[in-house]
Amino acid sequence: MADASADGPDEKCSASRTIRILLAEDVALLRGALAGLLDLEPDLEVVAELGSGDAIVRAALRLRPDVAVLDVDLPGVDGVTAAAELHRRLPECRVLILTGLGRPGDLRRALDAHAHGFVLKDVPPAELAAAIRRVAAGEQVVDPQLALVALRQPESPLTPREAQVLRLAAEGADVDDIALVLGLTVGTVRNYLASCISKLNARNRIDAVRIAGDFGWV
Repeated sequence: MADASADGPDEKCSASRTIRILLAEDVALLRGALAGLLDLEPDLEVVAELGSGDAIVRAALRLRPDVAVLDVDLPGVDGVTAAAELHRRLPECRVLILTGLGRPGDLRRALDAHAHGFVLKDVPPAELAAAIRRVAAGEQVVDPQLALVALRQPESPLTPREAQVLRLAAEGADVDDIALVLGLTVGTVRNYLASCISKLNARNRIDAVRIAGDFGWV
């Protein structure tokens, strides 16, 4: 009996600990629904609801949440970029990325950005709550189907220079800008882009950017 009594206060303290959550999702209806569902859990509390990525780090530094639940695609700063910045400036705040598309490239980028979890938006509420608890406890949580797809995806056919050129194109740089940044001639940049389009069996430069982005090659 004495042993059981000694364990009781610790167990009560552990059970009563509240996990503070920062939630960033640009679709207001979904953001409100997620916040409402999470707040129904006795050990979870949503302390911030954000509709864009620009305010994530600022809000996190002010509120010090335990877990930031971030949509991968946010206006302004995207969820993966915010995850990397949170890791740098507030490493004690762990990050769970939500995605609606399940692109293997997003998973790779998220892990590279030190995100601690990566799950689909349509996961049942109980599973999302469980994933948040596991991330808060120091575990890494990755949707098993996404992990399997990521492991099976092929190696990039692009050379490092081709990937660099395509990455700049994905950021909105035109041929002249890319040539200036990389110290190349305009003709050379065009040749690299043509090679990317050919290797990826893309219709054009925009399609090449999309394909490479989906696979996490840029």
